[in-house]
Amino acid sequence: MSHDIRPFKINVPDSTIDALKAKLAAATLPDEVDFSDDWTYGAPRSDIKRLVEHWKDGFDWRAQEKKLNQVPQFTTKVAVDGFDDLQIHFLHQKSNKADSIPLLFCHGWPGSFLEVLKILPLLTESSDGPSFHVVAPSLPNFGFSDGVTKKGFSIPQYAETLHNLMIKLGYNKYVTQGGDWGFIITRLIGIRYPDSCLASHLNFVRVSKPPSLSQSPLQYLKHALLPYTDFEKAGRARSGWFQRHGFGYNVQQSTKPSTLGFALADSPVAVLAWIYEKLHDWTDDYPWTDDEILTWISVYQFSTAGPAASVRIYYEATHGDVDEVAKGLDYISGIPLGLSYFPKDLVVPPKTWGRTLGPAVFEETHPEGGHFGAHERPKELADDLRKMFGEGGGAHNVVAKFQSKL
Repeated sequence: MSHDIRPFKINVPDSTIDALKAKLAAATLPDEVDFSDDWTYGAPRSDIKRLVEHWKDGFDWRAQEKKLNQVPQFTTKVAVDGFDDLQIHFLHQKSNKADSIPLLFCHGWPGSFLEVLKILPLLTESSDGPSFHVVAPSLPNFGFSDGVTKKGFSIPQYAETLHNLMIKLGYNKYVTQGGDWGFIITRLIGIRYPDSCLASHLNFVRVSKPPSLSQSPLQYLKHALLPYTDFEKAGRARSGWFQRHGFGYNVQQSTKPSTLGFALADSPVAVLAWIYEKLHDWTDDYPWTDDEILTWISVYQFSTAGPAASVRIYYEATHGDVDEVAKGLDYISGIPLGLSYFPKDLVVPPKTWGRTLGPAVFEETHPEGGHFGAHERPKELADDLRKMFGEGGGAHNVVAKFQSKL
């Protein structure tokens, strides 16, 4: 392991917290109208008003900071071709079993390293079956990792950053788990570093079209001949809802992120409303507490690069090397693939569609859960990983081969 990997403790300056409270105290909310609390128009005024007041007067960031600092965190410089070295923040929870599987956990937007916290003990403290050494970085431009100041930092660069981090930690062989942007980032890791990425698990199955006869003949026939299950019918409806009613943020962030960035950089209320809407709409009636919401939002508000930096990934992914990014949507052979479907995710395709992504050795549909699987349904997601890599699981042979090379 490299000597420049240093322990990290979150310690937001008092002056930053005071500045936040001052802005919250001076906040101006929209005038109240008869549809102010109608979710179809966006984040409800009454919810935002309550959360702003709690963030200003009741929320104890220091208490949350103390809890977060109980988890082993580190920073290190990571080289990225064509860019300055980046200081990357990451959680690294090792199992007490030496032969555990190194697992790279990749978050997306509006998530963060927080998403891994609930599954950490479930994966690292396993008394039977497979266990994991879990690495959960803050992506560049997110959390307590550096921001990128040069244009063109797209999905290949995110993949390179995370792969180089794993190599620096001494994990020349590892498996990946991804949701949201973690979907495409871990897919490109598999394409670019197939000797290192031995298997991949996804809880966001981003497929928007059915299998074709020329590329996936078997799945095409199954799709053409077999009826959708009730779960798949509901999934198609959910995917349609997202495209019609929930995709506006994506258009804005992938076309004019800097314009939106002024609001996010200047107004904590804008950060709160912009992200809180997603926490509500993208989950399956998850019982958010106010402290839980505000901890999630505070990681963005107090992030090293600022909350505006996080939305740039959308622009770069659609304006950079789009051909290479598109490869992540194709069939990737040679890397065993696990797929977990949650009914209130943003895209919930039929299984025949999901199988066009690669050799699916594990599939599971869950009756409950949404976009943030590790946070909403940690036991279910952890169980899926343990089944996939456990005795009799579809990726067990890969793991055995990997462990023999330790």
